[in-house]
Amino acid sequence: MTGFTHVEKAMDDAVATRVFPGAVLLVNKEGQVVYHRAFGHRSLEPEVTPVSEDTIFDLSSLTKPLATATAFLHLVRERKLRIDDRVTRLFHNFGVHGKTHVTFRHLLAHCSGLPGWRPYYKELIKVERGGRVNFLCSQGAKQHVFEMIHREKPDGDPGLSMVYSDLGFMLLGEAIEEISGLNLDRFCQDRMFKPLGLRSTSFIDLSLVRTRRLVPVTEMIAPTERCEWRKKILCGEVHDDNAYAMGGVAGHSGLFSSAADVNLLLSSLRDAYLGKNSFLPEAIVREAFTRDKTVAQSTRTLGWDTPSPTGSAAGTRFSKNTIGHLGFTGTSVWLDLDKAVHVVLLSNRVHPSRNNDKIKDFRPAIHDLVMEAIGC
Repeated sequence: MTGFTHVEKAMDDAVATRVFPGAVLLVNKEGQVVYHRAFGHRSLEPEVTPVSEDTIFDLSSLTKPLATATAFLHLVRERKLRIDDRVTRLFHNFGVHGKTHVTFRHLLAHCSGLPGWRPYYKELIKVERGGRVNFLCSQGAKQHVFEMIHREKPDGDPGLSMVYSDLGFMLLGEAIEEISGLNLDRFCQDRMFKPLGLRSTSFIDLSLVRTRRLVPVTEMIAPTERCEWRKKILCGEVHDDNAYAMGGVAGHSGLFSSAADVNLLLSSLRDAYLGKNSFLPEAIVREAFTRDKTVAQSTRTLGWDTPSPTGSAAGTRFSKNTIGHLGFTGTSVWLDLDKAVHVVLLSNRVHPSRNNDKIKDFRPAIHDLVMEAIGC
């Protein structure tokens, strides 16, 4: 496509300069896919293989908005939860250390006061090495993490500051499972992915891989890091250490998908925002897509981010009415609700090592080139 000449040169250059081994770029304008192409390599180790348009990527933290936050909104629609309910309504022990007033809104908007991250996986490794055979990746390990989050001391009072928190979304995942009676992956599959016709989107439940000898089709999946403690190139199992230790199904990370499927999910969410489908009620989606006012100057909505005034990964051409999110593995989505444009960029920049942050400068540049190419 001639209008994308500068975009394609930038993508080719990114592969050549090792911004990432490979990537898939998809652009949707006014409900139509106007660009969808793969660049570079799916893997560099143990062998070099090409990436394709239908390659499945570890979405990392895109799990938060695309799976967990969206699943939570389904429970809100069913009136099983309210956004401003206190977390202690479900988990009474969570109220220790002054966390009584934390609400689900606080979790969704990353202003609960919970720490951003904890190396829970190290504690689970210790338990397994202490004699609990096959404890890692089990339901027991997952429950152990939830209990540790319930006992966490907050870093501050809820609603005072925005601190991006994996812990908050782990807890949201637990809430969805507690209320629905289903594992998070099953809930998302039944209520969201299957009804939308998503064929390449799922969590990879590592407890099933272990107990039922179910093996992911790794030829379709972009590998991530050569993990120091798992002693292998990761492919078909979640990159995030805590999500792995919890069995691969967690509220903060663990979702795998293709660019085409992410496009379908974003399109459905945008149509719901416009009141054009029954996927979710318009009013609920509009609230979720609006910057939360709990913390002044926060860029967060309920589950999503918005472009910051300067230095945004979205670049400079998206309107203020834009939502998006980044994933540590090299993934991102940005959806401009005013211009009816969304851009999906999926890469495995952590393959074979996470010690590569070239994508930080690349993201805003490629988004500006894409928006220029489509006249926005």
